[in-house]
Amino acid sequence: MIFCTVGTTDFDPLVRAVDALAPTWDEPVLFQIGRGLYEPRNGSWFRFRPTLDDLFAEASLVISHGGFGTIIEVLTLGKPLVCVPNPDRYDRHQEQILRRFAAEDYLIACFDLAELASAVETARHKRFRPYEPPPTTLHEEIAAFLRQVAARHQRRNVR
Repeated sequence: MIFCTVGTTDFDPLVRAVDALAPTWDEPVLFQIGRGLYEPRNGSWFRFRPTLDDLFAEASLVISHGGFGTIIEVLTLGKPLVCVPNPDRYDRHQEQILRRFAAEDYLIACFDLAELASAVETARHKRFRPYEPPPTTLHEEIAAFLRQVAARHQRRNVR
């Protein structure tokens, strides 16, 4: 199953493009259309679910908007991913995110829906670089901050 997701907003142009291509693919397409107005004709669809984890796991390929959370979830599962930035999103940040992930060879970024069929075909046969989340030190930074606060508090109480 190919899974197309637009997240919590709307992205009718992506849903329309995938719906137009769906009859040419050899597997069913499932759509998550969010708040979109366009209802696909060539696959099952729904608006929202509490989680998409099971659908990401089941999918042979995911076609998505450029939302960071979706990207990380899909890449962590090692699924082929084609992302299209939603031009309606504030400051067009999805384009920057996708350029970076594509440059690192984690996904296919498609910046023109006219090239979506080619992007999907490439993703179906490509070996992507496995995604490994970068190490985080946030927990260490929080612990250091809390130690500083405790030390200041202790100094005040000693006086």
